[in-house]
Amino acid sequence: MPTRRTAALLLLLTVLTSCARGGAREGGDPVPSPSAPPRTTAAPSPVADPTDAAWLQLMIPMDEQAVTLLGLAAEKADPRLRAWAARLRSAQTTELAELRRLRDRMGLPDTDLHKGHDMPGMVTAGDLDDARTAEGSAFDRLLVAQIRDHLHQSEQVSRSETTAGTRAEATARARALVTARGEQLADLAALCAGKAADVPEPFACPSDHPV
Repeated sequence: MPTRRTAALLLLLTVLTSCARGGAREGGDPVPSPSAPPRTTAAPSPVADPTDAAWLQLMIPMDEQAVTLLGLAAEKADPRLRAWAARLRSAQTTELAELRRLRDRMGLPDTDLHKGHDMPGMVTAGDLDDARTAEGSAFDRLLVAQIRDHLHQSEQVSRSETTAGTRAEATARARALVTARGEQLADLAALCAGKAADVPEPFACPSDHPV
């Protein structure tokens, strides 16, 4: 069952979709009155489905911020976390490139609609500032807590896209993301339990939002 934070993010996706649909209506051609002759216009170019667009424009900044945080782990994290963070950063960098290509194919702007927003699963500018100044175990706890939340929330919202979206390549990308998140969360759980192949010693992961 989604947590309250997940429910809030799903609600946000619904609101974004509603706004996008409303904006498309308001920006479209005016509805002719019964007495007006029908207008002859060229066929409109295909536009992105609002649900697909809202999901994609949320996932991209979520991944961007997470990749930035994971990049700090190379020098600041406990050695037991570095290999995990490097693998995840590589996977999410590849994922981010695929999401951006999909955004371009859908004709969406590259504007970050969520810049400055504090929402579930989003690593904020303040979180990054805290990570840059944190040292030792304080950094490790922040890293694990933020990335775990990012993985959980992006999985839930992407799962919603798989059923609510309409563009085949968008829903396929969302399904791939859900699968990847399951594997990434399992990887983190193994690390915390001392069952990771390359880190046999358990790492003391934060107890809130258990993996």
